[in-house]
Order: sequence, then C-alpha cells, then structure tokens
Amino acid sequence: MSGAPIQDLFRQKLLSCYWRFGPGWGEAKTDRFMFLADGGIGNYDHPNERRWALNNGRLEIFDSTGALMWVAASRYVEDQLFCIGLKTPRDPNAAFVLKEGPAIPASAAVVAPAAALRPADFLFPKDLAVTPVKLERVRLVGSCMTALYHEQFQRVVPETAFEYVVFNYAGEIAAPDQKFDLQYVQIPLRSVLTDRVVWAGRFGEDGFFEEVFRTGCEVIDAMLSSALAHVESHGLTTLVSNFIVPQMSVTTHLFGRYGAGDLAGLVRRVNDYLAACLLRYKNVYLADVNGIAESIGKQYVLDDMINFYGHNGAFFREWVGYERPARIEPIPDMESFYHSKRLEFVEAVWDQILAVVRTVRQVDQVKVVVFDLDNTLWRGQLAEDFRDGAEWPKPDGWPVGIWEAVHHLRARGILCAICSKNDEEVVRAMWSRAVEPAFVSLDDFVCVKINWRTKAENILEICRELNVRPKSVVFVDDNPVERAAVQAAMPDIRVIGANPYLTRRILLWAPETQVAVLTDESAQREEMVRGQLERETERNRLTREQFLESLQCRVAFLAVRGADDAAFGRVVELVNKTNQFNTTGKRWAHAEVAGFLAEDGDVLALRVKDRFTDYGLVGVLFCREGEIVQFVMSCRVLGMEVEVFAVAHAVMVMRARRGGAVRAVLVETADNAPCRDVFTRSGFVDVGEGRFELGEGVMPVIPGHVREET
Repeated sequence: MSGAPIQDLFRQKLLSCYWRFGPGWGEAKTDRFMFLADGGIGNYDHPNERRWALNNGRLEIFDSTGALMWVAASRYVEDQLFCIGLKTPRDPNAAFVLKEGPAIPASAAVVAPAAALRPADFLFPKDLAVTPVKLERVRLVGSCMTALYHEQFQRVVPETAFEYVVFNYAGEIAAPDQKFDLQYVQIPLRSVLTDRVVWAGRFGEDGFFEEVFRTGCEVIDAMLSSALAHVESHGLTTLVSNFIVPQMSVTTHLFGRYGAGDLAGLVRRVNDYLAACLLRYKNVYLADVNGIAESIGKQYVLDDMINFYGHNGAFFREWVGYERPARIEPIPDMESFYHSKRLEFVEAVWDQILAVVRTVRQVDQVKVVVFDLDNTLWRGQLAEDFRDGAEWPKPDGWPVGIWEAVHHLRARGILCAICSKNDEEVVRAMWSRAVEPAFVSLDDFVCVKINWRTKAENILEICRELNVRPKSVVFVDDNPVERAAVQAAMPDIRVIGANPYLTRRILLWAPETQVAVLTDESAQREEMVRGQLERETERNRLTREQFLESLQCRVAFLAVRGADDAAFGRVVELVNKTNQFNTTGKRWAHAEVAGFLAEDGDVLALRVKDRFTDYGLVGVLFCREGEIVQFVMSCRVLGMEVEVFAVAHAVMVMRARRGGAVRAVLVETADNAPCRDVFTRSGFVDVGEGRFELGEGVMPVIPGHVREET
C-alpha cells in the first residue's frame, strides 16, 4: 500500500474517536481529547496543544505559538486499544501517550479552546466569505522554498492536486499539459543576487551593489519570461511570490544602514522591481510572502540567522542531523532555541493564494457597506454623550480607523451608506462634535437614511436605490438585536460590528472587498451612482415617454478582440459580478473569455452615457454562430431601454457576418428576473425551454430615443 493511503487511514483513525491524553503513568489530562478536521484540537484547552498535522505519516502537535510540542515516537496496541507514544523535543525525558477511546458520535459537541486569531485568519479574514472556493489542480514553479510548499500544501489541503516544477534558472519550462486552476511562481533570490553577496568585503566597492541590482533585474526579466511564457496562451491565473527581506541590515557599519551597502535595502529594491514587472502581464498577480513573514515574525520563519543570506528560505529543516561526525558538545534540538512557525506560515501562504483567487473571481464581492452611527462610526451616542457640558468620547483608535476605511472602500469603487435610528437634524448639527478631526462627512456616503423606521426597511430601500441585492451588502452595527433583525429580513446580507477592534481589518483586508484591477468604471462608480439617483428623481417628475426623450441616451459599441484589449479586464469584471441582468448566470474565467474569442466568438461591449452622467462600460454580449450566448448589463442603466438597443445592434453584427435567423438563450436563476423578458421585448419569439428566435428578415425592436455614438 502506498504512503498516501496509509496516511489517509491514520488521519481517519485520529478523527474517528476520543483519545485519552496524558503522561505514560499517572492520571490522564483528559479522556475526551479530539483531533479536529481543520487541524485544531477540541475538548482540551492548553497552550501546549493547539494544532496538529501529519508529516510523512508522523503525527506532530504544535503549541499556541506554532512551535513543535509533541512528535509521535511509536504506535502500539495495549489492552486491545491503539496507542501513540509521544516525545517532545523540549525534554528528552518527557513521554506522553494518546490512547484510543470511544468512537465520536455524529451528534457530539466540540469544545474548541479560545485562542487568538491564526495568522492566516488575521491576514485574510473569512468573515465576509459565503461561497467556498476549491482549487482542483495547482502548478507550483520554483526552487527550495517551493519544495517546502509542495510538501506542506499536500497536508494542509489534501483535496487539491499539486504539480511541482523545479525552477532555479531562466530555462525553458514545459507548457502545462493538464487543466490547472492556478500557477504559483517563486523565483529564487539566490539566482537573482548570485553568490557575489557572500563576499561582504565588496559591499563598500563603488558601484558593486548597483551592478548586483542591475544584473539581478535582468535575471528577473529572463525568469519571468520563462515562467510566464504559457500564461497568455493557456489563460492561466498566476501568482508570483516576492522575496522575503532579510531580518537585519547586515552592513559594514551602522552608518551604512539603508545605504548603498545594505543587503536588506537591496532586496527591498528588487521587490519593488519585481512588482513593477508584473504590471506588464495580464492575469498575473503579486503574492506578498514578505508581508506574511513580517506579520508572523521572521524570527520564526526565515533562515538567515544560520544560512546563506541570499538563500531566502525557511529554517524548517532539522539541521542537527547533518552533524557528522559527532561533536564533543552535542547540539540541542533546534526547536529548543529557534522556534519555527512552519504550520502558521504555510497556512498563511495558502490562504493568501485563496484570497487572491476569491478577489480575481469576484466571489461574494461586496458592493455596498452600510454603517450605523452611534457606537459604530464613533464612540457613544451622539445626542447623549456629545451634549454641551459633557466630556465627549475620544475619537482615537478604532473610530479614526473606521473613518479611514470609508475612504479606502470608496477608492475601490465600493459604495458607503448610512442607516441609523436617530434624528437627522440632530446628527447634521452635531456631526462635527463626534467626527473630529473632520476626516469623514455625510457627503462621503452615497445614501443616508437617518430616521426612526426599522433598519431592515431602510436597508431594503438603499438596495432598491442602488440597484444591488442584499447579498452584495455588508451592514455594520454594534447592536446584536439590530443585526439579527436585519439578517432575519434579508438572510443573504452579511452583518458585522460586534467588536470594533475587528471591523476595520475585516472591511479592508477581506478578499471580498478587494478588486483585482481598478477599472475606470470602478473608480468612478460613486459619481455614476450619484448621477443615477439624480436621474431617478427626474423620472418621478415626468411621464415615461417624456423621461426617456429627456435622457439624451447614447450608446457606443466596441468589439473586444483579445486579452490585450483595453476593455478586456472590465469585461471579465462585469460578467463575474453581475447577477440581476445576466441572461444565464454563467461566470467566465480570464482564460474562458480568451478561449471564446479564439474560437471565433464575438464579445460586444457597450458604453452608455446620458445627460446626467457617463456610466462607462456597462454591458457585454457574447455571440457566436448567429446566437446570443449571454448578455450581462449593469443595473445602473436598467429602465432606459439600452438593453433592447444593444440586442438590436448584436443582431445587425451577426447578420452582417452570416445572415439568417438569430437565436438567443436564457437560463433562469434566482436573481435574474430583471432580464427574463429582454428578448421578447426585442422582437424575438419564445420557442420554449429558454430559447428565443428572431426569424430571417424580421427586424429587431430599435428604441427611437437611444442614439448610437461612434
């Protein structure tokens, strides 16, 4: 039997029963010790035993710092029960035993120990995640650091298949021969800096470091060219790891720190160059491994205190076994003086990969954040705690952080709104008392609902005004009753706010609030929405015919030819974030759109403007062989008959190429009711089973108030 099935059987055994845990003699610490499937420990709360993993079939148990605490030294049967003998690297005389207990019933409750956030959860918050993301196949391209990832990822995510490609130089890399969800590239720093930097005596030579940097940049260019050669042709989403900057500035003198002879400074420059290089590539993103190491602590990750400075690896290897012949004074186990946080580091690297994938695919993307006011945007209650003569609550700390977060969200194209049970006149009059310094104002929020109606009513109205579904909204409120009431009314909405010290990190670091590429439409979203709200005010004053004529609506069409097209990124963004006006609900990966174009498909994008605002690129039609395969459009321009005008244009384009009848497909989803009649309104006949047809010679409907702009 191969090693993998044996390890799987051992894992199943660990998960299947309770365990008696304690010293080999005397009273047990617990007889309900549990190994949890996520790598945690259940029913036992002690900092020495917090996480577990299987390393080549050997059980390892880690403490709350991530340091190795116990290692399985033996397996045996006693009293017909399976036992695991444990040893600790901290004390050669200590010996504990895990002894098999009763099977865990399916209904068993698990008491997990209270603990601080794991580094992976701290850096990549899961609080806004709803839909899980699974990667079936991942290609790892790199050197010794990637060998570590390959070894450890298989334990962290055994359900994912990994291929490891050794990459130490700028040689040709074979094209991926199978379908991969993602490629991860790690360029070895040693190949970039070369062994020249070992001879520190040269650090003071004029031009030495500049030469190392210049030739290092050439190596990066060559290795990126090799590693990313197949990205475009295969449409393979790729992450490229940066370099971990050394922990200390090893210079010839203190005055030289951050100067020309500072090796750490040189690696920072190399990182900046690598990040700039990646901007030349489509569908390639930076993996900030240096940031992960800094957050966890390079003391627990990087091997530069024992090994070659340019190695840029992790000290997870047990070097003591290399000591041959034996020394006069034995070297103690490295864990006794250098604690390694291997598991935390590897988990964080993997979670960073998943976070980037969630952002690129726009999984559970947040479009609107709605804030309460009292005890959410500031400390205390405005009317009570900021009155004349009172000592006003301080803004320092989390309130200032929330104000800053509002502006970061807006810069990403995420709309911010307010929903508060309060007197609006009081709020406007006393706002400057609570918000001091004046870092945020009511004008920074695109929708403001301050009244005594229920918050659920107000948020539903915000959703209607902004044309978003509750599942795209996050509500931030300190009151658990209000959060529960809103969630009961809108089960898909996400609610946070119980702990103000977590709020800013969740809002700014969660992958669901990130954008892969900031398109013009994303950057100008708030301005466009304000114009849309003004447009809706105008709509209410006029008849429908008067309103449509007054819009002066103009549509410009552009044919997207390939991934290098300037509009390509926006097309991918739009098709993956649009739910309501989406005729099939299908999501398209970067590679799929590129493949559709390569297989003689047409991608027609449309830009819309009226007298209120320029809405930007808001619609995409996928057409092939006389059929509208899919039509997606932003709800910002619904009600203007732009969609009918766009269908007519697509019909003309397809007939110019091949003539004959034109077909269209519609797949009903839970969200796409607004687009289900688009083809019948455009003159098509419903022929059943989600298919529509416009007969040969039959003209589509062309709204007279919409004009094409070239």
